[in-house]
Amino acid sequence: MTQSPNPHHARRWWILAILGVSQLMVVLDATIVNIALPSAQESLGFSDDNRQWIVTAYALAFGSLLLIGGRIGDLFGRRQVFIAGLLGFAVASGIGGAAQSFGVLVFARALQGVFGALLAPAALSLLTNTFTEPTERGKAFGIFGAIAGSGGAVGLLLGGVLTEYLSWRWAMYVNLFFAIPSAAAALALIRSIPHPDRPRLDIPGTVAASAGLFLIVYGFSQAETRGWGDEVTIGCLVAGVVLLAAFTWLQTRVAAPLVPLRVLLDRNRGTAYLAMGIAGAGMFGVFLFLTYYLQRTLGMSPIETGLAFMPMAATIMITATTTNAKLVPRFGPRPLVALGMAFAAAAMVVLAQLDVDSSYAGHVLPALILQGIGMGLIFAPNMAIGTLGVAPHDAGIASALLNVGQQVGGSMGTALLSTLSASAVTSFMAGKTPTPALAEQAAVHGFTTAFWWSAAIFVVGAIVSAALFRSGAPEVEPSAEPVLAH
Repeated sequence: MTQSPNPHHARRWWILAILGVSQLMVVLDATIVNIALPSAQESLGFSDDNRQWIVTAYALAFGSLLLIGGRIGDLFGRRQVFIAGLLGFAVASGIGGAAQSFGVLVFARALQGVFGALLAPAALSLLTNTFTEPTERGKAFGIFGAIAGSGGAVGLLLGGVLTEYLSWRWAMYVNLFFAIPSAAAALALIRSIPHPDRPRLDIPGTVAASAGLFLIVYGFSQAETRGWGDEVTIGCLVAGVVLLAAFTWLQTRVAAPLVPLRVLLDRNRGTAYLAMGIAGAGMFGVFLFLTYYLQRTLGMSPIETGLAFMPMAATIMITATTTNAKLVPRFGPRPLVALGMAFAAAAMVVLAQLDVDSSYAGHVLPALILQGIGMGLIFAPNMAIGTLGVAPHDAGIASALLNVGQQVGGSMGTALLSTLSASAVTSFMAGKTPTPALAEQAAVHGFTTAFWWSAAIFVVGAIVSAALFRSGAPEVEPSAEPVLAH
């Protein structure tokens, strides 16, 4: 097959900048809102029980619609869907920033999730088809992976600055400064080229996959608040698994499946999706519990907490760009992702040694450096391998699967680690006279318990990566990756 001339070649690095900004917006939006939540709660007067819905509404919409969002990009053109996702995200953020009630804020967060599910796969598939030369592809995916891995830390800092010096509403309004200029630049720089091999939409598969993912994410969110034995939790998780099993069966029976098995059954790609899910489950041990530790135990302000994570973000960026440009073409993903999981596990073990008298410089910082190296080795290679060699009409769904792995893994990790941490706190306090000092010790014990379990998750990830990825550098078939990003 003869490749078509790449219409984006001369402006490919500007396109990467646009895609990187959009990825940063989607990733940081999860943590930027967490920092702003206490101020939003005080302003709008909603209860502690309802507070979780500000986070859950986004996760539910984003996680459940990612597959259909990826396929919509394949169907209607990634440029159009990418721009629509940016503008829709901006509108949703404006609604959230102006919200005068809890219900409107939850609606805005859900709407952000809907447009994020369109935006994230479109951005990654545009990147896949814009950079096809192996060396440049490595650099581009290294930069993109660095943004994906460090965006959460950037969100913590930006959320702290905006909340402390302006208002919690600016944690929503700030997205307009990312989305609108990016949409304008995309209109000018990215060409819309229709592809003749456009897939049809698998309606039964779409319904089964979206409903199954919704119930899985919702079930895990309920496990965090209601407990694992609650009938709602169990019912949602069982129903979600059944629907996803039915979805898998349907994909073998329909002429135009939503997720073609040819995408999943490639050994390296399938392992990349699984590794992203495991990493998503484990990394919440850093962002969730370490944030609590820094603020509640060490007494850091939101801005100081955000700054505390910056060494990890910088390390991710350096490691990710170096890994994809220099190491993946030479060694392949197997040793790199497995090593990244091992570094991340080591970071969790270091954090598991924290106590009420630990210091940031002596105890937290070394762990963050280790974690940064680990996530840089995990994210960039997985993103590159997870989209390598796919046909043009499958690029969107391949990109969506990487996001699904991270999103569902993150939901599982949040619920599981939160439950284990809470149980550890209860056990630590049992039979003892409550005092402020004991409560502080119990809280730290809960955090360190979560870190130990995060370490175990990453160890599993290291074993899976070493066992399932192919040995050697990935084979690149130029004809498998067309350069026309429609």
